[in-house]
Amino acid sequence: MKFKKLCKTLLFPPVAILFVLLPVSVVLLVHSVIFEGAGAVVSYVSYVLAAYTLIIWCVRIPSIVRFLKRFKNENKYAQRWLTDAQLRINVSLYGSLLWNTAYAVLQLGLGFWHQSVWYWALAGYYICLAVMRFFLVRYTHKYKPGELIPKELKKYRACGVVFLVMNLALSAIIFFRVFGEGGYHHHAITAIAMATYTTISLTVAIRNLVKYSKLGSPVYVAAKIISLTTACVSVLTLESTMLTTFNDGTVTPVMRKLLLGISGGVISAFIIGLGIYMIVDGSKKLKRLKEKEENNGSERTGNVPLRLLGKGTGRNTGDSEEVRSARRE
Repeated sequence: MKFKKLCKTLLFPPVAILFVLLPVSVVLLVHSVIFEGAGAVVSYVSYVLAAYTLIIWCVRIPSIVRFLKRFKNENKYAQRWLTDAQLRINVSLYGSLLWNTAYAVLQLGLGFWHQSVWYWALAGYYICLAVMRFFLVRYTHKYKPGELIPKELKKYRACGVVFLVMNLALSAIIFFRVFGEGGYHHHAITAIAMATYTTISLTVAIRNLVKYSKLGSPVYVAAKIISLTTACVSVLTLESTMLTTFNDGTVTPVMRKLLLGISGGVISAFIIGLGIYMIVDGSKKLKRLKEKEENNGSERTGNVPLRLLGKGTGRNTGDSEEVRSARRE
């Protein structure tokens, strides 16, 4: 019985221990991989602790899933977050707007400090992102999706114009990536973490674009297109990092420039295509809406009885005297 109790205690420790062991084991494992040798005592301890942490977290997966389901169904804030698309969009746009603005100011300051076109290109890229998100957040914090479609289409089209402007800054960034001396050399774990983050960001961006396009709101679609483009640009940064970090001498400088040039050209063409599509699509839909409103106005006027248009009374109308005499007869 004592052995079973001990096993249960080891497999199901208090929740506080779970959350303490997780960061400790991760830090020790990363430290061992980067700084310690394969035969160091710290490495063995970190491997054992990481394995134990993984086991106790896996054992708790069913209870964690039940807790999350209960939290989702019973917590009013979780319910609102899951059901209120406007709230999620606003949080995303406000957060991204603050981050893009802060990073643009930083890069702009570095550009003036170092007199570097590289920093100015980065500043221009993030300024364009901030401008587009500012356009959208001014609408989303006031109106619900699809409430004012003409206004949404104008903002959607404006984002397409900014995409074309942003491509100028992006072209400069791609130029420096391709013809620069080389990318940044990171540790393998850092590069893998960047790859994981970029893959997740790109997957989530595509998923959200498909999901929010079903809401029928051009502003929401524009917000997710912006997220998709930033994820695509991150792919170029990741490629440059991978070619530098994992290069064992087989990738020559010429091959590196060729690979980055092809990727950068595809991403740049993709963003130009998106911008043109948004401008053309927004303009067409605005034109159709205008024509539809004009047709509906004509139909409503044609269906109104003559007495409601002031005719048939002989007073205050544009009828001629002959017509009024005929009505009296």
